[in-house]
Amino acid sequence: MRRPALYSSSSRPRPQRKAESDDESHPSPESPSAMADASVAAIAPRPTSRWQRWFTSPRALSLWAFGLGLAAALGVLLPPSMTFGLKPAAQRQLTQKDFDAAVLKTLETKVMPSEAARAYDHIRDSVVRVRGYGKGKDAKSDPTERGVGTGVVVVDKGVILTNLHVVSGADSIKVEFSSGLESPATIIGAQPENDLAVLQAQEVPDDLQAATMRSTGDLQAGDRVIAVGFPFGIGPSVSEGVISGLKRQFRSPKGKQLMSNLIQFDAAANPGNSGGPLVTMDGEVVGIVTAILNPESRTFIGIGFAVPIENAASAVGQSPF
Repeated sequence: MRRPALYSSSSRPRPQRKAESDDESHPSPESPSAMADASVAAIAPRPTSRWQRWFTSPRALSLWAFGLGLAAALGVLLPPSMTFGLKPAAQRQLTQKDFDAAVLKTLETKVMPSEAARAYDHIRDSVVRVRGYGKGKDAKSDPTERGVGTGVVVVDKGVILTNLHVVSGADSIKVEFSSGLESPATIIGAQPENDLAVLQAQEVPDDLQAATMRSTGDLQAGDRVIAVGFPFGIGPSVSEGVISGLKRQFRSPKGKQLMSNLIQFDAAANPGNSGGPLVTMDGEVVGIVTAILNPESRTFIGIGFAVPIENAASAVGQSPF
């Protein structure tokens, strides 16, 4: 008697093989290849949309970069109220070392004007040439020049200080401003004891500047000064020196007048400097040049005198410092 065939628990009946054409064209869903295809399909990304493709394109990236650059530029160039919240890039804070280096470089590469040149630049537009004229030989002849001196504008309306001996006895007076304008002038005040005269010009330049006056209270021997004027009619000329002394006395060559409380200085002064300003290195007037000590030749030998500006201010009617 034939015993029935026994199968192990792991064995199965082999399925009948279908036609090869069916196996190749329609694989069974339960086959390994079908399962693998199903897994791949499950994890494959979904197709991107047209907008997604555009945002990741090189052209879109270029536009984004341009926009960010433009925003940064607006943040730097526009005032804070127009930057719409954009903050400019932080700038390095300048230090004292940076300022010192810049100043040093300027001093090394640029020639700076001297103190005397800066002082003259302050006073130059206030200095005038003063001429006194006498009558000619006859009625038809022109007036003759009797003397030339210097004056300084102390009020921008054309009020000028000069020496009395420059204009004393003149039939007519003319003043010439730094602009070249020449104007008749008249004496409106005098202080004979200090050899001072106050003139009023009939015409003045539109931009006339008055000199700045400074008290002599803190002047010391050795302080540097300049004298500005028209020595022998040449100028305006500038000479530099120092204060040699204070409260000096001077007697006129003919002994007729004794002047006191004068400023002695050694900046060169000659006939024609009379009435001109004695100026500090700050460009401020401290005196009116009035005399030189050299009665024989009347040329400068190192000693000049100036009336303190306090006396000159009182001659104009201004309060002393």
